[in-house]
Parts: sequence; C-alpha cells; structure tokens
Amino acid sequence: MFTGIVEDLGEVEAIEHAGDSARIFIRSAKVTEDARPGDSIAVNGVCLTVTGLIGGPLGAQATASTAGPAPTAPRGFTADVMGETLKHSSLAAIVPGTKVNLERSVRLEDRLGGHLVQGHVDDTATIIGREAREEWEVVRISLPPGLARYVVHKGSITVDGISLTVSAIDVDSFEVSLIPETLKRTTLGFKQPGDLVNLEVDVIAKYVEKLIGGAR
Repeated sequence: MFTGIVEDLGEVEAIEHAGDSARIFIRSAKVTEDARPGDSIAVNGVCLTVTGLIGGPLGAQATASTAGPAPTAPRGFTADVMGETLKHSSLAAIVPGTKVNLERSVRLEDRLGGHLVQGHVDDTATIIGREAREEWEVVRISLPPGLARYVVHKGSITVDGISLTVSAIDVDSFEVSLIPETLKRTTLGFKQPGDLVNLEVDVIAKYVEKLIGGAR
C-alpha cells in the first residue's frame, strides 16, 4: 500500500528484456537507503518488488540469492516486470534515461499525506494539454470510459503514482492543478501533451460499487 506522495525522481539505468517480461535497473539512493530484496516500491504508480540492490558499476547488483548482504550504500535497485504489467501500464515505453516517480510502501505509523494507493494501475491515459498559471499549472488528461464513473470533482486520483485532486472533469477528460513542489519533484513537471501516464482510481469507489451492486 502507498499514499501517492512521491519520495524521489529516479532514473532508469538499463532494461533487460526476456520474452514478454523485463528486468529494470533504477537509480535512486533515496528509496534504497533501507530497502531489501522483497520490498515493494511504486514506479510511476506500479507496485514492483525489489529483486536486487545496485551497489557498484552499472549492472553490478546484489541479490538475496547470489551475493549475500546488500551493499552498505546501494545506489539503486532492480525489479522484474511481467508481461501483464507491461501490457497495461506505461512501463512498456520506458528506456534508459527515463525519469520515474518512486515511493516506498507505507508503514502503519506513517502520515497518510495523500490517499490510499494500491499500486495497481487501472489504465493508461494521455496528457491532452497543460496551461501555466501564475503560481501553478493545470494539466488536462484523457479519461478512459471504463474509469469515468469512479472519478469525481474534488476526489482523489493517482497519476503516475502521484496522489492528486481532480479540479475539473467532463465526459472524457479531467484536470489536475499542480503546485510548484509537485512540478519540481515529479515527472508531471516535464511530461508533455501526447505522453502516456498511469491511472489508478480511488479503490474505495470500486468497493462501494461492488457492495451496492451486490445489494441490488
């Protein structure tokens, strides 16, 4: 479980493809300072399992099965991405050098700064446009038909792993307003119209729909 508060802007160092899956190498000293193989880290809103820690030159990784204890100061981590995840998220389009939003899984004693995020992407969407205002920016994003019923004005939505508030909505798109801190610390600071983003709607809405449907 995550909160949608991005901890670090990491960078993809390398990708190893194997059939319909891939192993990605991501640089981030921040999210690996207390990480161990088996931990969960959200990458652009996709919950991935740490398979190893990168502690030396590019590609020199330490894993639980091959290298014993992790390096004292890892500079990044590796994660395996299955075909289903590549099919339903924007991770299929990442290349070496791609910047990604990173967040470690939440602990029970942590503050819930955003909202409850599972790291299970519901669909991808496209940035339609962005408009600079005096102190912030408004970004408009397409809204897949199957998700529209879960998105409400002033409600929460996760875009590329970022917990955001819906500031406007119509039939096939919605807007979010981004403060300077969000623009500086996340990929939405530089993504442009036409770029893909991962969407995860508020899971509470899906549970309510399921319960009401069952009652009927």
